[in-house]
Amino acid sequence: MPRWAYGFVLLRLFYDAYMRFSKDDGWAIASHVALTILMSMFPFLIFITALAGFFGTKELADEATRMLLQTWPEQVARPLAGEIDNVLTQTHSGLLTLGMALSIYFSSSGIEALRVGLDRAYGLKDLRSWWLARLLSILFVLVGAAALLALGFLIVLAPLIWASVLHFAPAMHALEWRVTYARFAIASVLLFLALVIAHKFLPAGRRSLGDIAPGIVLTLVLWIAAGYMFGAYLAEFARNYVNIYAGLASVMIVLVFLYMLAAIFIYGAELNAAILDARQKRRPEVPAEAQASATDR
Repeated sequence: MPRWAYGFVLLRLFYDAYMRFSKDDGWAIASHVALTILMSMFPFLIFITALAGFFGTKELADEATRMLLQTWPEQVARPLAGEIDNVLTQTHSGLLTLGMALSIYFSSSGIEALRVGLDRAYGLKDLRSWWLARLLSILFVLVGAAALLALGFLIVLAPLIWASVLHFAPAMHALEWRVTYARFAIASVLLFLALVIAHKFLPAGRRSLGDIAPGIVLTLVLWIAAGYMFGAYLAEFARNYVNIYAGLASVMIVLVFLYMLAAIFIYGAELNAAILDARQKRRPEVPAEAQASATDR
């Protein structure tokens, strides 16, 4: 096959993925995912704060929040961080009982929205009962909270570890400027692992890492590009949101940003599904006689 043909095949896959995206109501599903994620974000962070308070420190919750917003454009993360700080500075001692259970349940709604979008994209019918699917989403919330707190604990200890390293190796002081890039790298790796787990375990059926890798890579690349372009747009035209939405401007900015991320996420799953369909069509069909003889053996 000539090289130009590979480019045509690639464009055909992207086109097929978009047609699947449109057919599966990708834009409507993306809006559902964006709104649900926004609504479940605060219960999730409240749960993390209460859990961190159970261990006797609030710094873990602060670091977890910073990691969640590390890769977001500054114009999006700054107003949201202010609202999150207002929520997290409140006392949530009652969350250790019924309130914590409700926070976990509402946090799992965001996972449920992602599961619905992935099932629709992969063309799967989830036969699991609703309570089992909800329990799986709650498990994802608990694992995600534990992972964020563990990483937050490591980052809180990072200055002490770095001070010890500089004490024994002063020449390492020249690398101190790379700490910011290290934080970004940690957030990126965390994001990549979250995408792998979501594509592999959230929807029904089973998929190998090779089956989901193209969509995950495309999702990460488009997320980075969308974050950069949306940040550049807000730097010039953020006043438009203020003029239209007034006091709700910051909320609408976050919602539009989440909508873009959700649409890209679902399109990545549609690309994986398009590639899987193309592979299936290329496989030679086995005649019925050959299948019968193989069964007899």
